[in-house]
Amino acid sequence: MSQANEMREEADDTANEAMKAAVLRNFFTADGRLAQIPAQYKKKLIAMQYLVEKLESGRRYTEKEINAFIQQFHDDYATIRREFIIHGYMSRDHEIYEMNSRDQWTKWEKV
Repeated sequence: MSQANEMREEADDTANEAMKAAVLRNFFTADGRLAQIPAQYKKKLIAMQYLVEKLESGRRYTEKEINAFIQQFHDDYATIRREFIIHGYMSRDHEIYEMNSRDQWTKWEKV
């Protein structure tokens, strides 16, 4: 890889980290709740990924457990649960939810 490409990747990584930090700061309250679901697609993906990363990888959750988990962060658990599925963070089979591997997640960095 050329030095110019390496520098461009470093700049992109720095910009992505800055954007992620800004979204978390602007959309999450001091006590960790999601104040509102971001309307902008990229920001919404950052918020959804932040939440789903708090789940246990490999654990299977009932719908009731997922709803309770999401309600810790936002009252509209149905919308957020749907976002988890739509963007590949989780899969659902007979009301059992499980986190997908990261390679299946919609990558906000690529949006």
